[in-house]
This record gives sequence, structure tokens and C-alpha cells, in this order.
Amino acid sequence: MRHDTHFVEELASRHSDPIGQMVPLAAIEADPHQPRAALGNLDELTASIRDRGVLEPILIRPRPGSRPDSDVRYRIISGERRFTAAAEAGLYEIPAIEMDVSEDEALEIALVENLQRKDLTPFEEAQGFQALKERHDYTHERIATAVGRSRTMVTESLQLLQMPRRAREAAQALDVQSRSVLLEVLRAASDEDEMISLLEQVSDQRLTRDDLRNESKRRAAGRKASRERRKPHTFRFRAPDKTYSLSLSFRKSEVERSDLITALERVLAELREAEG
Repeated sequence: MRHDTHFVEELASRHSDPIGQMVPLAAIEADPHQPRAALGNLDELTASIRDRGVLEPILIRPRPGSRPDSDVRYRIISGERRFTAAAEAGLYEIPAIEMDVSEDEALEIALVENLQRKDLTPFEEAQGFQALKERHDYTHERIATAVGRSRTMVTESLQLLQMPRRAREAAQALDVQSRSVLLEVLRAASDEDEMISLLEQVSDQRLTRDDLRNESKRRAAGRKASRERRKPHTFRFRAPDKTYSLSLSFRKSEVERSDLITALERVLAELREAEG
């Protein structure tokens, strides 16, 4: 009995060989510090276990502070969904691999296995990568090796954590789950409100990454045109004999001839009053 995840085996190889055994469910408890926030729907997994049994062992370690006569002797490292589904399916015991690892190493293994799942949201994935980076000093390259992804994908995923909280919540509520689309929203928007507006467009119009890039170019062109329209008007005059030149700037971008005459008359009035 052995676990087939190569990176977990590498982590476990720091210690003695793990032991495979059938363990009563009553002797196992969930880890209160495990990184997975929710187990999700277990109906299909429970039905599969009821029909075929648990095909992949869970990973356990000795329960910290447990006495030899204690009923609960183990704590789950990874496999809480299988453990819970096995209980719901009415199993008495479950195949398990016991590993003698520290609490910190157990969390590291749980994070790696959690990140190898296929049903994580882009933000859950990014948070898992960040945890490996901050708590266990993983480089982007080592994270990529651990979870079977490219280094570029890991780096891009971590960029998603720059998205403000309200925008992340909006993405979740609107079910925008494409990493490439979320990254494009992050790059295209200038602030949180614009991000949310773009996310709503993505959801309503089923926009792709390329659609967003085109939209981003359109917005950039619009902002440029707007800036050009708002460019302050400047009146310039140079004397025919080039003995002097005059430059008069207005705050507004469009100036009527009457506005120019009025401004020049005020300047003359100020000069005459100063002479008097």
C-alpha cells in the first residue's frame, strides 16, 4: 500500500519509510489547521466509496499528545474528504499511510496535495502557492515542480493576489473562474470599481481574454482621446519683427475669439492700473 504522488514521497523520504495499514475511522481525527477551508459536495465520492471502497489511502500522523490508551490516536495529514465520505458510506476502517512528520511538515504535505487537485478556484490556488512560498520558503520553480505546473503559471497565479478583496468577491459571486481572464481584468482596470465593472461585463457578455484585451485597447484609446480633448488651449503670438512673443494659456481646452479678446483686455487693464 503506497501513495502515488511523487512529491509527497519526496517529502516523506526525509524520515523513515511510511507504514500502510487499515485504521478504524474512530481512531482518526481531522486536522484543525489543515489548509482546505471547505470539503465541498461529497455525494459522488460517498457513492463511489460505497460501491468500490477507498481506492487511495489517506495520509495520517500520530496525534500530538495522544496517550497509548486514547481512542483517537491519529490526525489526518491529507485525505479529509475521503475520510468524511468513508464515514458517510458506513465504513468502519480506512486504508491509511502513517507518516512520522512534524506539524509544520504535515501542513506542507497537506498544502502540496491540496494544490494538486483539479477543482480549486484560481484564488484558492494562488493562496496555496503563497502559503508554500511564505511558510516553507518555496521558490516559484519548486512550487511548480511540487504541483505539476509551469513556473510561469505559478508566477501569474500569485499576481492574482494583487486584486482587491471586493473585486475577488465579485469574481467569485459572478463565477468568473478563468485565470487568464482574471489576470487581464487586473491589468486592464485602473481601480477596484473598474475591475468590478469589467468582471460584470465578463459575466454578462461571456467575454474571453482576447475580448478583454481589445476592450482594454479601446479604453486606453478613449482615455488618450479624452486627455487630448481636455488639453489646455494656448494662444501664441510673435511680433513680425521678432522683438517679442506672447503666450497666453487657458484652463479650458476650447476658447472662443471673444474669450481671448476679453483676457487680453484684462491684462492691458492690469498693466495700466499698475502704471497709475
